[in-house]
Amino acid sequence: MDPLDKPSREKLIFYLTMPLSSIIIFSNLFIIIGIACNRQLHNTPNYFFLSLLVADLCTGITLPFIPLMTLDRQLDFKHCLVMYIFPNFLFLSFLFNLVMVHYERYLCIVSPLHHSQFWVHRCFPLALLIVWFPPLLYASLPAFGWNNWVEPNSNKRSDSNETFLRSTTSQNSTKEDEVCSYKQVFPKAFIYLEVCGLVLPAMLSIVAMTGRVLWIARKQLQNICKLHRAVDRLQQQQPSDHEQQLNLRYAKCVAAVSLTFLVCWVPYIIYQLMSVTALQTGVSLPSSSLYIIMSCTGIGSMAIIPLILGLANKQYTEPISRLMLKLRNRWRGGQNNRDVIEQDV
Repeated sequence: MDPLDKPSREKLIFYLTMPLSSIIIFSNLFIIIGIACNRQLHNTPNYFFLSLLVADLCTGITLPFIPLMTLDRQLDFKHCLVMYIFPNFLFLSFLFNLVMVHYERYLCIVSPLHHSQFWVHRCFPLALLIVWFPPLLYASLPAFGWNNWVEPNSNKRSDSNETFLRSTTSQNSTKEDEVCSYKQVFPKAFIYLEVCGLVLPAMLSIVAMTGRVLWIARKQLQNICKLHRAVDRLQQQQPSDHEQQLNLRYAKCVAAVSLTFLVCWVPYIIYQLMSVTALQTGVSLPSSSLYIIMSCTGIGSMAIIPLILGLANKQYTEPISRLMLKLRNRWRGGQNNRDVIEQDV
């Protein structure tokens, strides 16, 4: 049994999700404003990234509500569907946008001279439709009948000789049926299909594309090093330190990618494994504090990936940095003027 009751679990969710949600929301707004203010960034690749930022912003807004989905509540059928379908849709759309951004950048690196001829660039509206409409369609399947919801009236019997005790039992079962739970909205097959058919393939595709990009970068680095060695031999010079610097940069890049994967993906993978284990064994993990902590940190850490990609590019943050610098200079200038006036007086 979990030592925390329902109010304590709600407080735990609040204290875990609110800092992560605030960071995700303000950071995404910071990058979105930077892209909107810089006209040089108004192109197709950045439109894909902007779509990812919008999806990540929505994920940050709904982050405090996602762990609450594991807690049972007294809601009717319509409100219960909205409570579970809407956050699930935003999370799947974020995942699809993340795959699309990695795929677009993968094409730019694999085929730098012909990447503009691929369907992603030629059919940009279709690509955006793919990352938003299928998640909405799949997340809405419980609203079209694929759910375990039991209507309260289905337990009522038409027998005219029912006793008072049996009617009391029927009323109690009605109250239990009105409890909104993820088990009533999402069947096991739905969760298995989402985890094994959508989430895991998306993660594996991102890992595969990232590994392919690193392999291509390694091959290019080896070719550059060969050219440097040939030039050094012709000039009868000793090998320069430039090759070592390139190898060091590549090593730092690999370390950064590995660290990002460990920090952002491993908690979410553990969260998914715990979810599947809970379904297979029937253990009440969704009500435990450990499951709540893993769900908050797992989803929150994965939502930080776009922020790492955006904040690492100075073009996205340069407009806001200039604006903040101007405001700081004006504030300092006004403060200096006040000090001069006070000295004169």
